[in-house]
Amino acid sequence: MQRTTNESDLRRQEERLQRLCLAGLAGDARAYHEFLEALGAHLRAYFRKRLFQLPDEVEDLVQETLLAIHTKRHTYRHDQPLTAWVHAIARYKLIDMLRARVGRENLTDPLDDENELFAVSDTDASDAHRDLERLLRQLPDKQRLPIVHMKLQGLSVTETAHRTGLSESAVKVGVHRGLKALAAKIRSGA
Repeated sequence: MQRTTNESDLRRQEERLQRLCLAGLAGDARAYHEFLEALGAHLRAYFRKRLFQLPDEVEDLVQETLLAIHTKRHTYRHDQPLTAWVHAIARYKLIDMLRARVGRENLTDPLDDENELFAVSDTDASDAHRDLERLLRQLPDKQRLPIVHMKLQGLSVTETAHRTGLSESAVKVGVHRGLKALAAKIRSGA
């Protein structure tokens, strides 16, 4: 069931991006801008996954790839999937950057799954962040603040206690109860 839903989502994303791209190629500037923005979010997630040890390279690669897509847009064959065309360009840009940075002999990560490019978007992360903030706002401060400081910001129990004015034991209890409350909210769909 999950695979079917994922394939269905990928197909809808492909169709949407292809529709925007074709409208942009036909002269619709707004559609083309929307196409590049949506594509940028997918590229950012694609490159972040592969360059987790080189996060500073991600944005440069996104911009280089978008520029290449823009300059090569006349080569896109409308009867072919957009995903494969975009993936080829993104893959070549990634390989070029890795070759320049680490050398040809160290390239071992498989880069061939074009569906993976559209499987995750940067907007998914911002949606998750927004959902988490909404859930955290529902908690009392004595639970919310310890979770934010310890689990999201990575502070110690002592540092969290100093920042919140709670005792160290209250911080520990707050985290425990807060996480339990969050889990219950997530299960109930709140």
